[in-house]
Amino acid sequence: MIEIRNLSKSYKNVEVLNIPQLHIGKGESVGLVGNNGAGKTTLFSLILDLIQPDTGEVLLNKLQVHGHDDWKRFTTAFVDESFLIGYLSPEEYFYFLGELRGMNKVDVDSLVSEYEEFFNGEVIGKQVYIRDLSKGNQKKVGIVGALVGNPELIILDEPFANLDPSTQFRLKNLINRLKERKDVTLLISSHDLSHTVDTADRIIALNKGVVVKNSLKTEETLAELNSFFAVE
Repeated sequence: MIEIRNLSKSYKNVEVLNIPQLHIGKGESVGLVGNNGAGKTTLFSLILDLIQPDTGEVLLNKLQVHGHDDWKRFTTAFVDESFLIGYLSPEEYFYFLGELRGMNKVDVDSLVSEYEEFFNGEVIGKQVYIRDLSKGNQKKVGIVGALVGNPELIILDEPFANLDPSTQFRLKNLINRLKERKDVTLLISSHDLSHTVDTADRIIALNKGVVVKNSLKTEETLAELNSFFAVE
């Protein structure tokens, strides 16, 4: 699903990412962990062709992302609030995404209704613009927006940030339900190792732009990561 080759990125002569090789298979649930400045958001931005690499390439389903559009048919993401459209209501935003991804309003309504528990009565039917929602509720809109269109690859950057504990619990349930669909690949970043442990089957740890751990989740892996970040 995701193939990374000799990927690097620098800002002002400071290298912020250097990944010689990385492969993520279809249907995997991968948690990307690392401290601030580890390179998580840079990696996501490169995968989504939001910025250009200094060297290397990213392929999604064997399609090179830079300079091509076909990969967008099966890829969705929510990285930050810039992905939202503030002057739309949540419903209008979902319909807009649905139209882009070949869904009619009835199908969009049906999909959104599946996440009523996640919204907790705070988003849908409120006749409010996205810009006027709280940061947490804006994040809910962005996360569910990334699920519109039955994507094969879903990328979420720090989805647990700005969510209250109850909503974090609901989000974990939502992600674990998505994992049951074997045709969906999930790539989710988090500062919080515990959130990653609860939702990922494979963990990739970044430190200063370099992959320092890449393995299936086991008790040994978690112990090693706890030790590493405790030192950091």
